[in-house]
Amino acid sequence: MQRRSNLDSKILLAKRAFATVIFILFALRGSRAQQATLQTGDNESGRKIVVSIAHRKLALVEDGKVEKIYEVAVGADSSPSPTGVFEISTRLVKPTYYHPGKVIPAGPSNPLGTRWIGLNTKGYGIHGTNLEGSIGKAASHGCIRMHRKDLEQLFALVQVGDQVEIRDDSDEDLASIFGELPDSAPVTDVASSIAVNGQ
Repeated sequence: MQRRSNLDSKILLAKRAFATVIFILFALRGSRAQQATLQTGDNESGRKIVVSIAHRKLALVEDGKVEKIYEVAVGADSSPSPTGVFEISTRLVKPTYYHPGKVIPAGPSNPLGTRWIGLNTKGYGIHGTNLEGSIGKAASHGCIRMHRKDLEQLFALVQVGDQVEIRDDSDEDLASIFGELPDSAPVTDVASSIAVNGQ
């Protein structure tokens, strides 16, 4: 009888210990979920990137206020930049460039420059360039190119999950950010030969 009582006590203690462990795991899970929600909330606080293909400019907008505007290169006519609403999915420092048959490590000859801000549409992102003269032109294979110092500044201000709008129309919203387009809006002035290996 005594043995059974001891066994029942041990079983009861084991059940309590198990229940405590389960409780702690659920509490930790809830805490992580709350942190994830807070981080998502931060990303949804109104920070976004707006790219105007027509203006060849990129704006960082925070809570409806334009914080920075940068000149960029956009896709050439033969390889246009994708349009729509995307999210930042990756942020890489000193990226390696991969193209079929070619791998270029970080350095002065890397077509991506020193930073890569990847979008959630495969193969497209915002990056630097080893062809600084292409900025302000329709010259890439679809990605958005920036001057190195501008990209490094933008990179430090954005996070994974931030929204990126790439637009090829010209409307009041874009005019309020970038100004009116001149009557002679820029046309594709750089042949696709200046585009480097898909970027």
